Amino acid sequence: MGVWLERASGILWGLPLMGLILAVGVLYTVRLRGVQLRRLGEGFRCAFREEADAEGELSPFGALCTALAATIGTGNIVGVAAALTVGGPGALFWMLLAALLGMATQYAEGFLAIRCRRGAGGGPWSYMERAFGRRWPGKLYGACAAFAGLFGIGTFAQVSGISAAVEAFFDPLFDGRSGVFLLGAYRSPAVVVAGLLVTAAAAAVLLGGARRIAKAAEAVVPFMAVGYVIVNLVLLLGNLPAIPAALGQIVRGAFDPAAVTGGAVGSLLITARQGIARGVFTNEAGMGTAAIAAAAAKTASPERQGLTAMTGTFLDTVVLCTLTGLSLVVTGAWEAGGPGAAVTGLAFVRGLPCSPGLSRFLLMASLVFFAFATILGWHFYAQRCLAYLTGGSRRAEVLYRWLAIAAVLAAPYVSPGVVWALADLSNGLMAFPNLLALLRLAPTVTAGEKGP
Repeated sequence: MGVWLERASGILWGLPLMGLILAVGVLYTVRLRGVQLRRLGEGFRCAFREEADAEGELSPFGALCTALAATIGTGNIVGVAAALTVGGPGALFWMLLAALLGMATQYAEGFLAIRCRRGAGGGPWSYMERAFGRRWPGKLYGACAAFAGLFGIGTFAQVSGISAAVEAFFDPLFDGRSGVFLLGAYRSPAVVVAGLLVTAAAAAVLLGGARRIAKAAEAVVPFMAVGYVIVNLVLLLGNLPAIPAALGQIVRGAFDPAAVTGGAVGSLLITARQGIARGVFTNEAGMGTAAIAAAAAKTASPERQGLTAMTGTFLDTVVLCTLTGLSLVVTGAWEAGGPGAAVTGLAFVRGLPCSPGLSRFLLMASLVFFAFATILGWHFYAQRCLAYLTGGSRRAEVLYRWLAIAAVLAAPYVSPGVVWALADLSNGLMAFPNLLALLRLAPTVTAGEKGP
């Protein structure tokens, strides 16, 4: 099964989808006259601008934190490491290029979420109905997003990252042939305990509904993001002389991977695919998920919400993924190969001015917080999608919550290869209808962007 899923993921994330993601980003960057560069500062100010009489459930800052909770996850740590070990340092270049273009795409998603919402609710399905004149693309999108919340980026990928980090810290010599046998797999006792604790914590929040999820995200996201930035800045400042050479490796590796990797990576397509796919995995620009959180924001201005939405991509990929990628290249950890959590752990051990034990603990803590926040954020998305699919059925919502909790419990025992293939497949299936809708609605977005 894992082989077939990985093949399907490779086909889906081939030239057509990568080209479409980049084309939409280029289109909006040109038509909005580089809005992601011209108005980035304004976007951060809009995140803290309250509109008391506007419709919506969340403040603009709360909506941004909810979106960031879903995007700042294991992809920022494990995903970046996976991209560099397969595609070389040049994958980081393509990841950043896709993110810069994706900021314009996410502006459009935030803009359309408010322009096309009905009352206080809505999401990408609202503007898909306007773009296509029928409901089935939105229904398909909602079904894929609900699936991703259970088995893809929203659950399995995050808990898999937590499991790998916990195992590397508490039981680094575990060989997979002993320990606790559950659901057809042996796992170390530490992973079993961690899985139970994560499940209990997730249940405590998820069973409280969308408002409790948003409140938890607003509390957790700033704390965990600032902490991770500080750890990586300490690492990079301690290896300052190596940064210029690392930047050279990233740029050269983007266009001639074999020159940097010594032939270990020889395909420009592989390098670009890894960077773009993992970039979309982390910031979700082009997937439409940011529009779900944006549609809940208390604002009457599509333009302001578009500006706020694009800051999420900047923080997630341009800041956090760049810090991870630089740490991996500066320390040379990307050359070690192996699971992404182990590669990033090696970078922390090599680069941080503290004991190896403390370095591994900092990585484990980062992964746990990031992954847990993503589980919460994606469940918020899934609940909104489910409400759209079922007409707001309370019974379906309660059932989905319990299924999500069961998926969190089962996730540590699923093969990492299957996990990432499922995540990439669900991402791609969501991206296609959303990107096509954005192409059709480009005149609506560009007509509404006034500029300074």
